[in-house]
Formats: sequence, structure tokens, C-alpha cells
Amino acid sequence: MKKVLFSLALFCFALPSSAAEPIKIGAFFDLSGPAAFIGTPTKLVAEMVVEKINQEGGIDGRSLELIINDTEGDPAKAANIAKKFLYKDQVAAIIGPTRTGTGMSVKPIVEKAGIPTFMTVGGDPVIMGGKFGPFTSVFKSPQRSSIAVKRLFIHLQDKGLTRIGLLSASDSFGKDGARWMEELAPQYGIEIVAHESFGPKDTDMTAQLTNLKRAQPQALVCWTIGPAGAIVAKNRVQLGIDLPLFQCHGLPDPKYIELAGTAAEGNRMPSTKLMVANELPDSDPQKKVIEEFLRLYQEKGFDRQFPINTHSGYAWDAIMIVAEAMKKAGTKPQALRAAIENTRNHVGVSGIYNLSPDDHNGLDVDSMVIVEVKKAEFTLAD
Repeated sequence: MKKVLFSLALFCFALPSSAAEPIKIGAFFDLSGPAAFIGTPTKLVAEMVVEKINQEGGIDGRSLELIINDTEGDPAKAANIAKKFLYKDQVAAIIGPTRTGTGMSVKPIVEKAGIPTFMTVGGDPVIMGGKFGPFTSVFKSPQRSSIAVKRLFIHLQDKGLTRIGLLSASDSFGKDGARWMEELAPQYGIEIVAHESFGPKDTDMTAQLTNLKRAQPQALVCWTIGPAGAIVAKNRVQLGIDLPLFQCHGLPDPKYIELAGTAAEGNRMPSTKLMVANELPDSDPQKKVIEEFLRLYQEKGFDRQFPINTHSGYAWDAIMIVAEAMKKAGTKPQALRAAIENTRNHVGVSGIYNLSPDDHNGLDVDSMVIVEVKKAEFTLAD
């Protein structure tokens, strides 16, 4: 009996102390508040992809453990949660948050701590230097606003639409898009003949649209996320403005069509390929990844409550890239950060990622398509 106990003791002593310890990842999203329709399915996808990774053996035999919190869309709350992740939960990495404003409140905290943070926000400032602060440890999975603007401008150029009226939200995301449009427009031969703004919670934009119409643009561009985009679409129809309407890359979502109704017909916008998966050629390297994502999402039944939208794959891409980096470099912050930064040719749901020290997003214009609403469905625009 003593020999058996001695052998068991030796065996237990020989096991790595970390063998049974999960790798903690902090994950915070807007699970309540105005962007909960984005944050909640993002959380479900985060759980889905972690389950997939764990079923396939985890990271060198260690499972991933998500520690999930709700930012409520509040920058101050997001900052407090980030501190909890770092100093109480002692996570190896952070995924999220949902919106640019909360991302910017978190950025200086994670930068100081040096913990790799892969955000799922739309705006560029989180991975811009200069007045926006360093981004050594911060990455993001959605396309940069600048990439979406470029993709949209290429399409406008192709259609001979060179005079646009711009309508943008006054929040961080809207300002980011407007800044890039104003900066990049001359490169594409596009003139912004008028620019109006609105509050993201405003319920009527007829005054702004009326002002834009007076400037005689050839097309209207709206830069916002959430219900405001649908209100713009409806107000445009109510005013009888017969100009094509282009929305931003944050609005390819069945919810937009539901809210805008028939006013959504013909609207175009930049989008991830996820929204038109059935139209992708078999030669597209993203197609198999997108099909697997869709299969798992539908098997979970998530699509019944949260139909697929352009945001759906962002948490998948962020966690997959972090997990691959952990397999290569482990979980020590500096080694993990460097491995993430050296990600090359990672085929994700939202695009093929090639990160670098200067580009902590790694997606280009070829990761996006222009979609159009036809008969209440998103289709590839011609």
C-alpha cells in the first residue's frame, strides 16, 4: 500500500502544475444598452469559438476560460472591468469591447499593463498612434473605418458618383468615419458638398437631409450604427429625396432591413463577405471558414434570435488569432503580443489577416464587398 501511495505521489509531482489550469481570457461586450444587439451575439460567438478550441485540445492541453462582463456601453464601466480583468482575474488576454468610445477608455489601461487586447470595435483610434495614444498591445478584428471608406469610394468612383452629401453620427464611431471620408475623398476624386451630423439617439433627421439635398449631391452617405441608420433611410423616402443612399460597414444586418422596411430597398454599403456567403465562389479562401462558422452558429440556434450580420464573425476572428498566437508563443504578455503582431495569412470570417507593427488590424479593401438590399435581402451589388 505504501508503494502505491509513493508511486501516486511521484506521478502527481511529475505533472506540470499548470496542466489543469485554464487560460483565462477577459471578454466584455455591450450586453445591455443601445448596442446590446451587437454585443450579445458577439458574446455568444466568443463562447462558441472557445468551446470549439477546447474540444480540439485547447492550448497545449490547457482549456480556455472566458470571464465575461457587460460594459453596458458605458466607457467608465468598461475601464473598471478592464482593471478587474488585469488585477483581480489576471487574464492572459482580453477580447472586446463593442464600441469605439468604450474601447478608447480601455486603451490606456491595457497599454500600461501590456496585456494583449483584441478589440471588436469599428473605429480606428484604438489602433492609431499620435494624439490617440500608443497601440502596442491593442489590436482589432473589424475592418478599419479607413478601409471601409476606401471600399465605398472605389464603388462610388466606379459608378461615376463624385459629389456626395455626408450625414454622420456625433459619437466616436461617426466622427471616425467622417474624418476618414474628408481625408480620403480627394484621392478618389470625390467631393463632399455638404456635411451634417446627428446624435446617435436622435429620432428624426429630416432637417439634416433637407440641408444636404439643397447642396445637390449625386448620392448620400450615412455613417452610423444602430437604429439611426434606418431612421435616415425612412426620412429620405418620406422627404421624396431621389438620391442613392449608402450606409457604412456597421449596418449590413437584417435588423436594419427590419427597422427601415421598404425604405431599405436599393441601399448599398460595404460589408464583410459573411453577408453574402452563398454568392462566394468556391475559389475564395474564406468560403470554407465562413461555412464552418455558419454551420456552428446555426447548430447552436443563435440565428433564430440573432440573425447573421456583418458583426457576427469579429469575436471568432479575434479569439482564433489569439489562440494561434498562444500555441506558438505561450501566454506571457510580451511573447503573446509579439506573436499576435506577427500573424500572417490568417484566414478568418471577416477577411485574411496580415498584421504588422504598424497595422494592428491587418485587413485590406479586398476583405470587403459592396452589398445591396434587394427584396429585403442582402446581395452582392453589381
